[in-house]
Amino acid sequence: MEKQRLNPTLHYVLSILGFLCCCFAGLGFIPAGIAFFMANSKIKQAQLNPENYDNIKAMQTAKTVALVVLIINLLYLAVTIYRIATIGWDEIQLQQQEILEQWGIEQ
Repeated sequence: MEKQRLNPTLHYVLSILGFLCCCFAGLGFIPAGIAFFMANSKIKQAQLNPENYDNIKAMQTAKTVALVVLIINLLYLAVTIYRIATIGWDEIQLQQQEILEQWGIEQ
């Protein structure tokens, strides 16, 4: 029987997309979480029949990358929620406006 090759490309793409979306208040946890859970299920499936699968190490690496990106996004989301709860949305917007004015960027 021919070994099935695990393809971690989709998991890497979702993880990178999640990392890029980290700047949007931590909303990158959605693609990173999807990548993590998909990679985790593929690894569990491969561990049941390891002789039928090839490239398990690459899938484990993709799972690790997705987990790191997921943790970064969840931390950033928690910080964003904390800032909104303590400072307030209006004050955050004023701070951003001041930063833009310091850099000479007009809206």
